[in-house]
Amino acid sequence: MPADRLTAFPRRHPIWTGLAVLVLLLIVFFDWNWFRHPLERYLSNKTHREFRISDLHVKLGFTPTIRMRDVYFSNADWSKQDPMARIKQIEFSISLRDLPQKILVPRVALTEPDFVFERLADDRKNWIFSDPNDKSPSKLRISTLSVDQGRLRYFDHGEPFTLDVHASTFDPEKLPQARDADAKPQNNKYSTRYTFTGSYHGSTFEGKAQTGEVLSFQESGVPFPVQGELAAGTTKLWVEGTIADAAKITGIDTRLRISGQTLANLYPFLLLPLPASPPYSLAGHLVLKGDKFTMDDLAGKIGSTDVSGSAGYLRREPRPLLTADLHSKLLDVSDLGPLVGVQTKETGGKPRTTQAQTRDRPTAKVAERTADPDHILPAGSFDGSRLQKIDAKVDLDAKRLKVPVDKLPLESMRAALRLDDAVLKLQPLEFGFAGGSIVSQITLDARQPTIDTHLDTVFRGIQLARLLPQNEKVAQGVGRVSATVKLHGRGNSIADAAAKVDGRISAAVAGGRVSNLLDAVSGLNGGKIIQLLVGGDRTINVRCGGTVFDVKEGRGTSSLFVVDTEQTEILGNGSFDLENERFDLTITPRPKRPGILSLRTPVRVYGRFNKADFELYKGPLIARAGGALALAAVAAPLAALAPLIETGPGESVDCGQVEQQTMGAQRQAAQPAGKAAAKRAAPTK
Repeated sequence: MPADRLTAFPRRHPIWTGLAVLVLLLIVFFDWNWFRHPLERYLSNKTHREFRISDLHVKLGFTPTIRMRDVYFSNADWSKQDPMARIKQIEFSISLRDLPQKILVPRVALTEPDFVFERLADDRKNWIFSDPNDKSPSKLRISTLSVDQGRLRYFDHGEPFTLDVHASTFDPEKLPQARDADAKPQNNKYSTRYTFTGSYHGSTFEGKAQTGEVLSFQESGVPFPVQGELAAGTTKLWVEGTIADAAKITGIDTRLRISGQTLANLYPFLLLPLPASPPYSLAGHLVLKGDKFTMDDLAGKIGSTDVSGSAGYLRREPRPLLTADLHSKLLDVSDLGPLVGVQTKETGGKPRTTQAQTRDRPTAKVAERTADPDHILPAGSFDGSRLQKIDAKVDLDAKRLKVPVDKLPLESMRAALRLDDAVLKLQPLEFGFAGGSIVSQITLDARQPTIDTHLDTVFRGIQLARLLPQNEKVAQGVGRVSATVKLHGRGNSIADAAAKVDGRISAAVAGGRVSNLLDAVSGLNGGKIIQLLVGGDRTINVRCGGTVFDVKEGRGTSSLFVVDTEQTEILGNGSFDLENERFDLTITPRPKRPGILSLRTPVRVYGRFNKADFELYKGPLIARAGGALALAAVAAPLAALAPLIETGPGESVDCGQVEQQTMGAQRQAAQPAGKAAAKRAAPTK
């Protein structure tokens, strides 16, 4: 094409040039407030709420930016709160590419906003703009949000949950710097400060936090820095790290510290059935990926017990899942008291809170009984409904146990807890005990208001030497004891369940040796006692021994009670009452060999579980003493000893029959979980 035709082309179409210039000028100088009132009417009619603005400005593009001033947006007609929004200025962009499937807002900047968000128990939300009664998911998606001098109030009537947040930006460069040369420089990654108060399930909290200037708000996946502190009663929480998407959190990577007077106070916030523990302090690395929270590098103390390991929390339906793998080098047994409903004391002597608070007189009576020194069975009640809120898989391994003075010789502990659909199983709960082990299977079924409990416990390889008192004048006993406990009861505390329990308790000893002095004392053989004290003690064989108690409605009755040594046969019978915590046993020694100065007579041992008493049956004693006095009066003095000479009527017990009665019951009860536990619990052949 000739050059002159090229230069002539624009001159032949001057209207196009004029129109282009006119459109450009219109875009630059157009007053968008001409659309303000139509926009107000449109949004008011569309949302059925009043909408007002004082100024409107638009910057065009594929992602246009809109700025409004003095925004007012009324609340849903069912709300009793203030208007949903008052904003001095709002500036936001809209992605045209995502319309009409969703309204994607990549960025929102707010100046002096005041928001009220509200959700009813029937899941109606005031931020569903199209129809206040519409329960369908909102199409609005906000990616990032920045706030200057703002306030947000949230009311969730379904949880229930309330939150009141005040936010303000600041210039980190203008903050006072530390004068100490060794101090760390001021961290300038935070530029927005928040203070907040609220309540969750009736428990109040407050705190403060710092974030970057811009928050990733919804469906961005972009993490933003956060540092915060929260206090809820005696519970203190500190976090620092990053969070992605503030509205619906999709990612967390933070260091966390938490401390408080008792783990039970976390229940309203986490809905975890944690025990009323001693004061605790824990720290770890908290991460959220998808629907799973994990806590790595977990370390701290619960009471005087050290804890380490890892934990996880999976959000799922119908119940979340809690997992934990915990270890302890030294576990204080007194810290386990609240797990079974025992109230212990903090420094200062005040009882700690249990899971069942004394909200009314019935629970107050339970608390009174718990503190009653005449009872030793824990009466602190369990709240079974808490076991319906969550599933759990928790393993605990404690290498050594710290046991209160004068208590049982517990050595180590291993527990595997499984909670599924309100049925809690400890399989196994294993203690190292007196050189042997106690392996239990415990099932708590909380699907009904009253907890149904099954207890199967096997004692294996318990050393007599660890059970008998240490005394230089008494030869140390040797040998091993085995026992089984198989019980079934119903109740929301150990004391209540024990009062109605059915089952069987059996124990056996074989191949052991005990002090000859103890054997003499059991037979009240004065001549042998004098001889042993002068010439020294020695041990004698225990051929066998066993006891079986059948339990019905909390009352146990002996069907077997025998100990057979090479010198004495000891028989017994009796009963116990778990509801009133009393027992009554009669023990009758029958020496097998003749002896002098013997006052052989039945001995009654009775009383409360925590305060035993004994008495000698007076009939045989009076008869023997009377005979001795009569002979002393009419015959030679030596003749007076004749009634005190034991002719040894005792006979050897059929140990095979004793083993059959005791071990038969043990074989029925001993079914610990796992191959290792099964091997330990295998019957002795």
